[in-house]
Amino acid sequence: AGQVLLDGQPLSDIPAQSRAQRLAYLPQGSECHWPLMAREVVALGRLPYRAPWRAVPEHDAEQITAAMQQADVLHLAERPIHSLSGGERSRVLLARTLATGAEILLADEPVAGLDPAHQLQVMSLLKARASAGATVVVVLHDLNLAARFCDEITLLADGKVIAQGSPEKVLTPEPLQQAYGIRAWYGEVEGERLVVPLGE
Repeated sequence: AGQVLLDGQPLSDIPAQSRAQRLAYLPQGSECHWPLMAREVVALGRLPYRAPWRAVPEHDAEQITAAMQQADVLHLAERPIHSLSGGERSRVLLARTLATGAEILLADEPVAGLDPAHQLQVMSLLKARASAGATVVVVLHDLNLAARFCDEITLLADGKVIAQGSPEKVLTPEPLQQAYGIRAWYGEVEGERLVVPLGE
C-alpha cells in the first residue's frame, strides 16, 4: 500500500520514456524470452534513448560495448543468448542494465548463480557505480558481500524493518538472531570485514 515517489513525484506520473532513462531494474534470474545475440540483448538497454525503428547510433554503440566490457561479456557478443550458461546470461542482463546509464539501479540478487570471482566483480562494479554518483539498491542474502560492499543496509524479516544503517550497525548479533535465528563469526581480512553465519 502507498506510493512510490521519485524526487517527490509519483512514479506513475513520470512519462514511461523518462522513467526508463532514469531507473533501471535487474530482476532475479537469467531468463530471456527472445532468440537474440548477446549484444542485441544489451542494446535493449538503449531503447529509451532511440526513436522507433532507427539504427543504433555511434554513441549508443559505444555505451553498449562499454557495458559489456564492464560486465565481462564482450567475448560473448555474437553468441545467441540461449546458448549461454545461467551465469553468462546473468552478466549479459547486467550489461543491459548498465547500458541504460540510469541514475538509479535496482538489482534483485544480482550475484545468484555466479562463481565467486564474478560475484566479486559484479559487486565491485555496482559499488563503483554508486561511488560515481548513482543510486544502487541491491537485494542480497550473502552477509559477507553485504558487509564488504554496501554503504547502508536495511535488514528485513516478515515484512518488517529489523535494523537499518551501516553494515557495522546492522550486521550484529542481535539483528541477525532476530531476522534469521543465527549466530555469526566476525573478522577482518586485508581490511575487509567478514560476517560468517554459524547456525543457531
